[in-house]
Amino acid sequence: MTATDAGRQLSKRDAKTHQRNLTRLEAKANSERARRQFAGTLDALEDKLNVPKQVQRKTAEARLRWRRFANEQPGAAVAAAAGVAVGVGLVVWLVVRAAVDGK
Repeated sequence: MTATDAGRQLSKRDAKTHQRNLTRLEAKANSERARRQFAGTLDALEDKLNVPKQVQRKTAEARLRWRRFANEQPGAAVAAAAGVAVGVGLVVWLVVRAAVDGK
């Protein structure tokens, strides 16, 4: 075995070690990427299945839409609010009347 043969064997060993280390690094990077994707999926599921959070989000969106509508068309907003008030009053009156007549 000459010095050049020993150098080739050493370089082959180094190449194998280098390749193995690359494979380990790639595996680690893949596992970290999979963990991040899994965490993102869990966050999305949690957001979708968290009913109070969904109600809060939808309520905030409705308020924003209502404020935008009221700023753009104040007369129509007043009429809509009056209509809702009349509707709620009518329902309350009917419930009270049914309760009184039910005695």
